[in-house]
Amino acid sequence: MKTARLIEGLEAALLKRLSGRESLATLVALLRWDKPSGRLILLIPAGWALWLGPATASPSLVLQVLVGGLAVSGAGCIANDLWDQSIDSQVERTRSRPLASGAMTAGEAWVWLLLALGLSLLSLLSLPHSLLCLALALAALPLILLYPSAKRVFALPQLLLALTWGFAVLLPWAAANGTLLGQPQLPLIWLATVCWAFGFDTVYALADLEDDSRIGVHSSARTLGSLAPQVVTLCHGATLALAAAAAWWSGVGLLFWPCWLLACVGMERESRRLLRMFRKPDAPPRAFYTERFAAQVKLGGLLLLGLVLGRLSG
Repeated sequence: MKTARLIEGLEAALLKRLSGRESLATLVALLRWDKPSGRLILLIPAGWALWLGPATASPSLVLQVLVGGLAVSGAGCIANDLWDQSIDSQVERTRSRPLASGAMTAGEAWVWLLLALGLSLLSLLSLPHSLLCLALALAALPLILLYPSAKRVFALPQLLLALTWGFAVLLPWAAANGTLLGQPQLPLIWLATVCWAFGFDTVYALADLEDDSRIGVHSSARTLGSLAPQVVTLCHGATLALAAAAAWWSGVGLLFWPCWLLACVGMERESRRLLRMFRKPDAPPRAFYTERFAAQVKLGGLLLLGLVLGRLSG
């Protein structure tokens, strides 16, 4: 009875919250749908997997992956905010988030988390080869649960995030092809995704370097220190080389390679910007690092465009 009353109270509070435009904006901010870069950067590797595999992705599968990716991403954002509520209120970049600012209560966020998880599960079970996909989702669960607390105890929490990001490749691949075996391009594009995620999230962590140092939480930006730009540059190079190897092995058409060359130019430019900024005596503005993060969305999307064009022309 107590549980039922609690649920009813939460539902009533939720409906009350959603009665105005301001409340809808709060929900959008909780799910981070007001920041599309963070959603796209998860969906792009899923697209790489769908267009690199031997099986052609159907429009319905692309839509299912899109809905599932948005649901999982939203759930991850809510879970992270619930866990880091006290830390987020001390960090300039995150103190305006709904939970950190008090615009939404923890109880309301839990309801939305359960709804997002429910939608994620429904999307997962509707995929082809759903048993394999479910097994992969369960394998990803420990990393998903560990990541929010990793910054408190682990020197490179971005590495856990990168490994979690790798499941954005494995799940769509499994849904489209029914197996993870027998295709060398899969480990290549998986490793490309891991390198890419570690690189872009290290850049993202550089924006919070001062606040993280003051609070005492870990990040790859803090651990790598002055070596961070060089490591990010290595991640860029590895991503491009591995993506090229995966595309070559898959036999994608010639239209992929101009896009890949443009991505190479863009990645090299981003690396030079990062290295040049680190040589300056003054700390760069936070917006510099968030702009570098957003640039990775465009460059990853350029690789995806190349794969789509290459597959269609191959």
